[in-house]
Amino acid sequence: MLFVLAPVFDLFRLDLNLKHFFFLGMHWTLGLDDFVAGKIDVTQAAINIVLRGGLPILGTIALGAWVSWKYGRLYCGWLCPHFSVVETVNQLMRRTIGRQSLWDRHALSEKNADGTITRANPFYWPVLLALVVAFAFVWAIVLLTYLLPPTEIYGNLWHGTLTRNQGVFLGVGTVAFFVEFMFARHLFCRYACAVGLFQSIAWMGNRKAMVIGFNRRRVDECVDCNSACDNICPMRLNPRKIKRLIFTCTQCGQCASACSQVQIDNPNGSLLKWVERECALDKSARDFGHHDGIPDDCYGQDQKK
Repeated sequence: MLFVLAPVFDLFRLDLNLKHFFFLGMHWTLGLDDFVAGKIDVTQAAINIVLRGGLPILGTIALGAWVSWKYGRLYCGWLCPHFSVVETVNQLMRRTIGRQSLWDRHALSEKNADGTITRANPFYWPVLLALVVAFAFVWAIVLLTYLLPPTEIYGNLWHGTLTRNQGVFLGVGTVAFFVEFMFARHLFCRYACAVGLFQSIAWMGNRKAMVIGFNRRRVDECVDCNSACDNICPMRLNPRKIKRLIFTCTQCGQCASACSQVQIDNPNGSLLKWVERECALDKSARDFGHHDGIPDDCYGQDQKK
C-alpha cells in the first residue's frame, strides 16, 4: 500500500515536469537554481550538491549495506512490493496447477504444513489471469505516478484523457509486468534484481549474519516430513541447505513457520530456526559438518548431542 500511496502524498517521487524529486512532501533539489541565477558561487553550489545529493545517497547505501550485512535481504522479504506480488501469485498458482511456479518440475504435496489440504483446480485459471492483469495494470499506473504528478495521471484516467505517451507507457508497462508476474516473479528476484543482488552480496560477506539455521543433529526427524519448508518457499529454495546455496533467501521466515507447524507435536520443537553469530557459522561453512564448534544453546534445549 505504501508503494501505491507514496507518490500520491509526495513521500517520494521524481517529477519529470519539475525535473526534481519530492521527499516527505518537500521539494528535494540540489539547490542549483540560485547558482544559475547568480545568487551563489561555485563553492556554495558544490557544497549543495554534496549535502543534498551525495550524502543522502551514500548514507542510504551505507545503511542498506549494514542492514544486509547483518540481517540479509530484509527489505526483500518484508518491505518490497514486488515480493508481495510474488507471494500472492505463487499461492494462487498453486491452487490452480499444484505448483508455485510454471517452471517447477513436480507438483507440490497437497498437504500443507498445518495439515490442511490444497488441491489443484484448473477452474482458478480465470481468477489467476485476471489477478495478474490487475497487478500489472496497477503497477504500470503507479510507476507512471512516480514520474509524473499523480493528480494528472489519475485525473486523465478518470476522464479518459490520457495523452498518447501516457497511454503507450501504460500499455507497454502492463504487458511487461504481466509477462514478469506470470512467468518470472521469483526468477527476477533471484537473477535480475540489482537491489536484491546487492543485499545478498553484503549478506554473504558476513559468516555470522542472521540466517535460517538447520539443526543437523536432529536430521533424522525430517524423515516423516513432506518437505514443507521447501514447498512453501516463495523463492523456490531449499532452506535446509548451506548458506551459499540459498544465496537469494529473502529472510521471510515462512520455512521456519512451516517447520514449526509440522513439528508442533514434537517436544523437541522445530528443526529450522533463526540463528546468528557463532550459531550461524555451521550454515555458512562450505558443507554441513565442516564447522564443529556449534554452541549447545543455538537451537535451545531441543538440540541433541
